[in-house]
Amino acid sequence: MNSISAASESLLPSGPLSQLVEMGGPVMMVLIALAAVGLVTFFYLMLFGTFYTPRFNRRLRHLLNQWQADPASARPRDVQQKAGLLGRTNPLMHLLTDTMSACQQGSNIAAVRETAVRDAQNALEPFEAPLKIIEVIAALAPLLGLLGTVMGMMEAFSAMAATEGRANASQLSGGIYEALATTAAGLVVAIPFAALAAWIEFRLRRIHKNINSALVSVFNVTPLATPVTEKSVEPEQPAREKTAEPAADYALGNGARYAHATG
Repeated sequence: MNSISAASESLLPSGPLSQLVEMGGPVMMVLIALAAVGLVTFFYLMLFGTFYTPRFNRRLRHLLNQWQADPASARPRDVQQKAGLLGRTNPLMHLLTDTMSACQQGSNIAAVRETAVRDAQNALEPFEAPLKIIEVIAALAPLLGLLGTVMGMMEAFSAMAATEGRANASQLSGGIYEALATTAAGLVVAIPFAALAAWIEFRLRRIHKNINSALVSVFNVTPLATPVTEKSVEPEQPAREKTAEPAADYALGNGARYAHATG
């Protein structure tokens, strides 16, 4: 521990950070690194979410209301072209406008639905990796604190064994202090990141719910819902009618000839 503390003093300037490393030893350095990675990940997630979070705005709500009232009169491409910087980086706007445009063009409703589901998953995928990093940090920090506790107690008992059971309180206090310091540091790191992970997961679930409700609102009133089934049935019915009509004419003709022959 003394060699590690000396190395940390040479690498870190004297201050609160070096004092933390001296209190907790190598485990404290790992906890500080995890805390730094978690903070960077959180700020990246907040900055990325400011521009690329799927969200409703006034134009999208108006477009969705217009689509529910009359799908044929909706102009999704106009909304996409008139969008500003924040609107163009909004995945929900591209998802809704592309889906509405595909429905208006008469595309296959099953293919449009699969494309919308894939685009919705891709819109939320960039938020999963930062959330997983924060969750891992919240789970690892208490375990590292427990590891520091075990290492500190081992140092205390090794000092006692070196003196054959005649160690005084000053010799034992170093290991016990390291054990308590790493435990406290692990909890201090884990508690805020666990709360952040729960909050981020709640936000992602809410965004996912909004995306699903928007897509359901689009597909429930799509004009392709009934025509697609009619188009799939209509080509068979005229074929049967065309084959049945000559037979009917022929039967009527035979009937007329038969009546004429008997008459």
